[in-house]
Amino acid sequence: MSLHAIDPDIARAIDGEMQRQREHLTLVASENHCPPAVREAVGSVMTDKYAEGYPGARYYGGCERVDDAEGLAVERITHLFGAEHGNVQPHSGSQANMAVYMAMLGPGAQVLGMSLAHGGHLTHGHPRSFSGQLYEAASYGVDRETGLIDYDQVRRLAQQHNPALIIAGSSAYSRTIDFGQFGAIAEEVGAYLLADIAHIAGLVAAGLHPSPIPHADLITGTTHKTLRGPRGGFILSRQKHAHSIDSAVMPGIQGGPMMHVIAGKAVCFKLAATPEFRQYQTQVLANARAMADELAGAGFSLVSGGTDNHMLMVDLTENGLSGIEAQNVLARAHITLNKNAIPYDRRKPSEGSGIRIGTPAVTTRGLTEPDVRQVARWIAEILLAPDPAKAADALKPQVLDLCERFPIP
Repeated sequence: MSLHAIDPDIARAIDGEMQRQREHLTLVASENHCPPAVREAVGSVMTDKYAEGYPGARYYGGCERVDDAEGLAVERITHLFGAEHGNVQPHSGSQANMAVYMAMLGPGAQVLGMSLAHGGHLTHGHPRSFSGQLYEAASYGVDRETGLIDYDQVRRLAQQHNPALIIAGSSAYSRTIDFGQFGAIAEEVGAYLLADIAHIAGLVAAGLHPSPIPHADLITGTTHKTLRGPRGGFILSRQKHAHSIDSAVMPGIQGGPMMHVIAGKAVCFKLAATPEFRQYQTQVLANARAMADELAGAGFSLVSGGTDNHMLMVDLTENGLSGIEAQNVLARAHITLNKNAIPYDRRKPSEGSGIRIGTPAVTTRGLTEPDVRQVARWIAEILLAPDPAKAADALKPQVLDLCERFPIP
């Protein structure tokens, strides 16, 4: 029987989400639209198979075919990034980071990561995360004037705190990360370097952002952002850390892997190795720069002054709107993005003084620079209007028309 017949409530929720995605422009920097082949793999019969362990060393019988899938996923991701070892079992980027902590550190070890308030991630040492509760955490940030990572501050803090692990990576930073500088600092103080490339993994895979491979002991990431795959995480490492990483993932923090998702990851890694994927990532960058240019031209302040990657951070301090107000009013026009704190923000995180804009999903739909410039003009028209809600309602039909012209693949 079909889902609609068995559970019409869930079927309606799924159908509604499909309609929402079709009729909204997704500018959330951590979201994308994965290819149909990835969704087919994730929705496959492999969801039924329990496969605790690793290929060739499972705790259950009947794992021959899932061994094939996971083996392909590991082979493809290590080739894609030029890594010595890969683990594709983490269910998320946060769990990938947790596994690295568990593998490389003892409880209470000192870590140094980017402040969440300046664009880092919860798992980089925030006190509400396991990373700040189980470990001693210090945080670096960005320069108040430039909005760029202050590498001198990173070095000073590393010398002061002598961390066992330094985390290089972000969730809301629009500039190139200098993994070479981080690697040099880590070497100076005898720390491991973890490069968290959750957001920029697709750009790194395409050769459009410098790779952390030569500099980092460990690399974590997600497959559902710029990599355009299923929701999930991964870990890359040097071979000497392979056993520790694998043991930390399973049995350390997870049991049976999600084999249907791993199959989707394998498809994602295969697609990411194609020339078409590099062309897509090139357009992602071009679209982000076009939107940044258009919004700056309309008078908005951009954190760090622009972007080198797939996202841009807009500071609304001088515009009289909070981030949540901007997020909500843009949603009326079917433009979906998220509120975000800006460095040195005076508002509480639930409000934020900025918005984060990302171009992976709209680029997947086929939008190019002229299209995203138009979207940026709509955003400016709404946020600068005397009555933003009225402006959003007036522009909604044009947004819907653009969505219809660029359907989700």
